[in-house]
Amino acid sequence: MSQPDAKFLEAFADALNRHDIDAVMAMMTDDCEFHAVGGPELLGKSFIGQEAVRAGLCAAWENAPDAEWIDGVHQVIGDRGYSESTYRGTTADGMRSEARMIDAFTFRDGKIAVK
Repeated sequence: MSQPDAKFLEAFADALNRHDIDAVMAMMTDDCEFHAVGGPELLGKSFIGQEAVRAGLCAAWENAPDAEWIDGVHQVIGDRGYSESTYRGTTADGMRSEARMIDAFTFRDGKIAVK
């Protein structure tokens, strides 16, 4: 399987912006880990495995149906990748958020193992 590159991370961001859960999950390993920025744990809130990641993302998109990550800059160095982007979204209760952020990725077998 080929090593992910910046275009791979751009496609991942595009799938997130479309809220295309099947496309997102196809780019992640079966035992993937997704660490959301907000939450009670050291890494925020962690979702482990395809089923948990799928449920977590669907719940996040339900809570912020206009969630998007724009102005992405993507880099891959070996088995690691980084995406810098601006998150924008409005929660179901009307709270608007906008923040510049960075995501770090670990790749395995041509897919995202950890985000």
